[in-house]
Amino acid sequence: MENIQSTWQTAAILIARLIFAAVFLMAVSFKLMDMGATASYIAAAGFPLPLFLAWCAAALEALLVIAFLSGAFFIPAAIIAALYVIFLAFSFHGPSHWTGNQAEFGFFVDHFTFVAGLLFAAVHGPGSVLVATVGRPSAETE
Repeated sequence: MENIQSTWQTAAILIARLIFAAVFLMAVSFKLMDMGATASYIAAAGFPLPLFLAWCAAALEALLVIAFLSGAFFIPAAIIAALYVIFLAFSFHGPSHWTGNQAEFGFFVDHFTFVAGLLFAAVHGPGSVLVATVGRPSAETE
């Protein structure tokens, strides 16, 4: 059974996909502009191989941008993005950071609002407009 989307639903889904892509595009852009600073931030959090991890993060974020813009592998990308954002929340803004700077608690909570949107997107999919068919379940498996 095919799901028919109204115009406003289509617009809302496309806007949400653009927002997801824009957030990760900004993140990867900042990393690429100063990979050394990103590596320093990762090292300050206590992770080993910070430059390698910075490049891995940039690669992941670039792939997420492609997935959100194209709709290809959208559901797994949204789930991976949600897990990644939770990891970032705890690693860089978690409870150990709150005593030194109360704003860190706000940054921590903000990650979860983004995760909520990503999980909602994972459940509902990329919509039926502007979606690559690669990685998309067939009608028989939905």
